[in-house]
Amino acid sequence: MTEERKILAVLSREEKNDFLPGQLWQTVSSLPGFKWLKTPLPDEAAWEQELLSFQPEIIMGCWDIPALPASLRGKLALRYYCNLGGGVRKIPIEYLDDGLLVTNWGKVISPTIAESALLLILMCLRSATHWTLKMHVERTWKDGLLSYNESLIGKRVGLHGLGASSRALVPMLKPFTTHLAAYSPSVPATLFAELGVRRAASLEELFSGSDVLVELAAATPKNYHIVDEKLLRMLPEGATFVNVGRGNVVDEAALARIAGEGRLQVGLDVYEKEPLPGDSPFRGLSNVNLFPHMGGPTVDRRQDAGRAAVDNLLKYLAGQPLDFVVTREIYERST
Repeated sequence: MTEERKILAVLSREEKNDFLPGQLWQTVSSLPGFKWLKTPLPDEAAWEQELLSFQPEIIMGCWDIPALPASLRGKLALRYYCNLGGGVRKIPIEYLDDGLLVTNWGKVISPTIAESALLLILMCLRSATHWTLKMHVERTWKDGLLSYNESLIGKRVGLHGLGASSRALVPMLKPFTTHLAAYSPSVPATLFAELGVRRAASLEELFSGSDVLVELAAATPKNYHIVDEKLLRMLPEGATFVNVGRGNVVDEAALARIAGEGRLQVGLDVYEKEPLPGDSPFRGLSNVNLFPHMGGPTVDRRQDAGRAAVDNLLKYLAGQPLDFVVTREIYERST
């Protein structure tokens, strides 16, 4: 007789409904050995007790799941952690070293991140926050021809990083402009050619030659604060800088100083410290457009990540290779 494979889904009701609507929930909840543990949980002790008593082989979790207790390492039957979200830091890295298989949403969310980048670009060019404050707060109107706004059409757009999100952004940009360049040393020339993107020889060349710069570089140790004040000041006067990648790639103090001078239009969805502090120098600047780290899957598209997770779960149970496996390298550059 085959032993039952225990599956513990640790999700809030909202996560369940958004990520696993309809047939997706029916598929996972009908699996033998399945149990839904609804969050939030009372306390850490209740979480540890649940893990020790149920002894799941598989955990499916998302944003509301508590961290895996380091103290239970070696005491659990856990073999696979199926993460509906992207962040994996709730899993101590020692579990990966012990052989725990971990997957996340991988590149499934790249289109929505690209979409948010495009939105922030357009908001910057059209001075959206400036005019929102004018219309809603100051209750004023434009001053004749002094209504500063620009178009994306024909602009030179630079991409720092050419990963999945950048690759999803390229076709969204092409109806506006063909002047696309990127800096990503590890990406082969064949991919640049396939995308129709010019390869920049250096970050200095990319920044100085871009009217719009989109930050999408990975958060590796060598990229920490790589976008410094010197590089930011290479952007042409009035250029747009958008970050939808990782907050710690940018020297935020330098960016805030330059933004405060009014030299750049800025669009941010990610920050080195999140939530963004209430006294952040970015707040209140009319040339800075801010999102609260919401560039990932929108509510209506979270099911894309859920579908990928269910596919991985079924593959795991069938002994097949999984998509979006989190390696130690991916773990270390995640935030």
